[in-house]
Amino acid sequence: MPLKILFIGDVVGSPGRKIVGQVLPRLIHRWGLGLVVCNAENAAGGSGLTVKCYEELLEAGVDVFTLGDHVYRKDEVFGLFEQTNRLLRPANFPIDSPGEESVIVEAKDGTPVGVFTLLGRTYMRPVDCPFRAADRVLDQLGRNARVIVVDVHAEATSDKQLLGRYLDGRVSAVLGTHTHVPTADERVLPKGTAYQTDVGMTGPHDSILGRRYDRVLAATLTFVPHYFEVATGDPRLNGALVEVDPDSGRALEISRVVFDHEATQRLLTQSS
Repeated sequence: MPLKILFIGDVVGSPGRKIVGQVLPRLIHRWGLGLVVCNAENAAGGSGLTVKCYEELLEAGVDVFTLGDHVYRKDEVFGLFEQTNRLLRPANFPIDSPGEESVIVEAKDGTPVGVFTLLGRTYMRPVDCPFRAADRVLDQLGRNARVIVVDVHAEATSDKQLLGRYLDGRVSAVLGTHTHVPTADERVLPKGTAYQTDVGMTGPHDSILGRRYDRVLAATLTFVPHYFEVATGDPRLNGALVEVDPDSGRALEISRVVFDHEATQRLLTQSS
């Protein structure tokens, strides 16, 4: 029986956390999800992760949390790293950076699933080579997990596509985050790896990447610094649903997941 894994794209602020809390518990039951992975690096006020935000998403049903370039924006994250091994910083950060770089967790059916995240290098902060970091982490995971999910947190589509091809057949899914805009290129690559360049943002879509567009526009037009508050309008949950053969680790199918207001209301009003 296929293992169903839901990957939720960048959760932004309270609107993102709220829609995860509304939608995810129902999806776990209705879709028979075996594991939920969530990029949570923007969950606290649009940048970073706090204990409160972590606990909200955990209660909603998230199993593993990936983080990207905003990993250390909130000091509370250092305490969270001490509490759980399911909160991941990019694996191509320096080896002494706080936080776990990978984890193996059990899905609901008992399947061991490896998860790690990589940061891209184009238009991003200087980091170690993501390709070599992936090789190192996969060597460490060994045969302890055939099912492996990789979050590629990168600006450039080419960075993500190259990592998808490089890891094809070696991991179950390579799923992109960071740009907050879902791409229409979801597919299973030739050697059995599910791929999507960016799964999109979970948060307010009446915005500029989750922030109030009037604030961003004012700063752009005047060069006067403005605080980019998290927007509130049109919250949506975006992500990807991947079905994997738990014995081989090969992806069988990938589909985009989008819950806007109408889809969310339908889900909430349907009988169980």
